[in-house]
Amino acid sequence: MVNRPNVIVFLTDQQRWDTTGLHGNPLDLTPNLDRIAREGTHVRYSITCQPVCGPARSSLQTGLYATQTGCYTNGIPLDPELPTLATWFREAGYRTGYIGKWHLASEEPVPPGQRGGYQDWLASNTLEFTSDAYDTVMYDEAGSPKKLPGYRVDALTDAAIDYVDAHQADQFFLFVSYIEPHHQNHRDDYPAPTGYRQRYEGRWMPADLAALGGTAHQQYAGYCGMVKRLDEAYGRLLDALQSLDLLDDTIVLFTSDHGNHFKTRNGEYKRSLHDASVRVPTVLTGPRFCGGGEIRELVSLVDLPPTLLDAAGIDVPDHLPGRSLLDLVERRSAAPWPDDVYIQVSESQTGRAIRTHRWKFGVAAPDSVSTHAPGSDTYHEYALYDLYADPHELRNLIHERSHAELCLELTDRLLAHMRETGEPPATIVPAEKRHSGQRRVHLAIAGGSD
Repeated sequence: MVNRPNVIVFLTDQQRWDTTGLHGNPLDLTPNLDRIAREGTHVRYSITCQPVCGPARSSLQTGLYATQTGCYTNGIPLDPELPTLATWFREAGYRTGYIGKWHLASEEPVPPGQRGGYQDWLASNTLEFTSDAYDTVMYDEAGSPKKLPGYRVDALTDAAIDYVDAHQADQFFLFVSYIEPHHQNHRDDYPAPTGYRQRYEGRWMPADLAALGGTAHQQYAGYCGMVKRLDEAYGRLLDALQSLDLLDDTIVLFTSDHGNHFKTRNGEYKRSLHDASVRVPTVLTGPRFCGGGEIRELVSLVDLPPTLLDAAGIDVPDHLPGRSLLDLVERRSAAPWPDDVYIQVSESQTGRAIRTHRWKFGVAAPDSVSTHAPGSDTYHEYALYDLYADPHELRNLIHERSHAELCLELTDRLLAHMRETGEPPATIVPAEKRHSGQRRVHLAIAGGSD
């Protein structure tokens, strides 16, 4: 058997990038992650390709955009014919295990044919509904409910450590998917471990939340407490690997599916193009990532599956749109890294966006188009943010005449992404309130010429 590293994905749910000390959070929520990022590889600009749970997870499992997986909204099961990380790792001789939230099936418990090819299984399709903070219930391979003791983060971490311990002799690929720091749906709150919320009440919060309010003043402290416990769990898992002499032979990816804007941008917590929704913490450690430093290029969620395959010595399928981060870590490719990332938005709108280091540009389908549609033949410009001058996206420049030519450029780039992703031809209509002649109506067609 080829000597390949073990691989663990530590996925949190709805975690903002700026919960970490890496990004200036002063509350010391993530000392373990901050330390490992300094020793390993830190992705400074990590952007989800879809700020909704199910679609983002479909992308992370397959390496495809949500419109390519067919899971462009929540509630659409992943096509069992699509190859996944579990498929590729299993074909390479790995033992594959999944623990936690799945969110890619049509029923609960998840039937074997809808588990993405994972061999070992302890999960719930919608963990937020089968469990609570101190009442963790998931389902095993037989579909039997299993109640795990302890706070939910700890319950999943204990299961992950048990899995690693039981598979020391195997090459394993383990995906651990937490629900924290996602809100508890039936109460619409953030149940931190007992005593943790009180540590953060009345303290610092990000500038966008301080300015816009939403539910942050009521809920951010509990959210911080959940993040703190996740970081402790991450440290425990690394400690377990060290104690089993597996730390130097195991790649660990820490990331999240999307962020959280605390009802400041729409009526719930994500589903917007703002960095609060789309920017997440991402750190890799282990073989080929130790000492990798800080990656400052823009990285999409779809870049993570090819990265894991590449780092494990598994051929990356040609159909994947993303690129391996080892191109950057090991400076091995002369091809330039993309200078933008593409974002699809659903459920709050049928939208598309592009993010560069400086600019965020967004379009949305007319109100007549269902927010649960895979796409539209018409989009309207509605958002432009200068992330250098306005990093918290508090001033929308889409109606500014001075930025008309920029919008034309970003429109062309956005349509190019739509073509590359296989989306149907579409028209992007410019924003109103511009002097006649200031800019032409842009009728560029995705999939065709202007």
